[in-house]
Amino acid sequence: MERQYDIVLYGATGFVGTLTAEYLAAHAPQECRWALAGRDLRKLEALRERLAAVDPECATLPLVLADSSDPLSLRALAESARVVATTVGPYIWYGEGLVAACAEAGTDYVDLTGEPEFVDSMYVRHDARARETGARLVHAAGFDSVPNDIGVYFTVKQLPEGVPLRIDGFVRTHASFSGGTFASALTAMSRGPQVLRAAQDRRRHEPRLVGRRARGPVGAPHFSRETGLWALPLPLIDPQVVARSAAALPRYGPDFRYRHFAGVRRLPTALGAPVGAGAVLALAQLPPVRNWLMSRVAAGSGPSQERRSRSWFVTRFVGEGGGRRVFTEVSGGDPGYDETAKMFAESALSLAFDDLPQTAGQVTTAVAMGDALLARLQAAGLRFRVADAR
Repeated sequence: MERQYDIVLYGATGFVGTLTAEYLAAHAPQECRWALAGRDLRKLEALRERLAAVDPECATLPLVLADSSDPLSLRALAESARVVATTVGPYIWYGEGLVAACAEAGTDYVDLTGEPEFVDSMYVRHDARARETGARLVHAAGFDSVPNDIGVYFTVKQLPEGVPLRIDGFVRTHASFSGGTFASALTAMSRGPQVLRAAQDRRRHEPRLVGRRARGPVGAPHFSRETGLWALPLPLIDPQVVARSAAALPRYGPDFRYRHFAGVRRLPTALGAPVGAGAVLALAQLPPVRNWLMSRVAAGSGPSQERRSRSWFVTRFVGEGGGRRVFTEVSGGDPGYDETAKMFAESALSLAFDDLPQTAGQVTTAVAMGDALLARLQAAGLRFRVADAR
């Protein structure tokens, strides 16, 4: 069905939304019909003026009004686009209406969530309908979890086929966070029981893998001789995303395991980090304290361009299988914002314009876009390289 727009960016006036809009303005192909969407017309108009100052053609960018509390506006938004890209979070509070609208309309959907509860709940409630309509529901298309999902995909391609594979990822970053990211993280920390229930509900609905195994267990703290780093397990959404890619793609072999770590150079930091994380987790359980913490970083705010220019990330992967060991690396600039906007925009462009595998329902970036997204990210400046192999 012909749609009015190829891509609609919802939440365009937020911090990451603005960076994504700027990236699309600079890199979307001439034939791309895209629009800015949000609930505040004045903010949308101001963003359009800002983009037009850089590229005069943006002066006529369409503006679409939609609100997460208004199902009719979300339905109209979904029906107008081939791809809807949304930055509006925390997604557990504001995201389901748009997922439902896209699943019903057969519209591809992509977001930036790193919230396992939201992803699992959306699978249970909307995967089946999306499969019927042909919609692809792609979550975690930013720093959560593109470098890890596509990085592991890249690493698997360097290893033998048809054998058990073991891959460990070690993430190092130097960056700061925005108000939206902080709010999403605190919200997820405060919802431990709900997260567990959503995961259990998903397991009851998700078909079991037959004849193969794909896992993303939490590893133990240790010193990694391969990387020279202290490895601290990161209980984030990334291992789940990678394991789902492995379950869907036979190229990952008959028995696949991925573990996800923060890589730390200094032992004192390795010893102190879990204590600090535990303290924040404990404080997040207290609503007054959680609200106070959220108020310390304003929604829609984020690090300055100067600070982002000094930020970076490196994720190193150690892969083994079939008697072969390979070391790969994914790296880039500011992970949470500049590079996330790049990953997010290129994911939306890939869904809109690339020749992709026939998939539908809730799918990962590797499953939905694979080689096409890998090529786009490399062309956009993210570095994927084989560091060593033997």
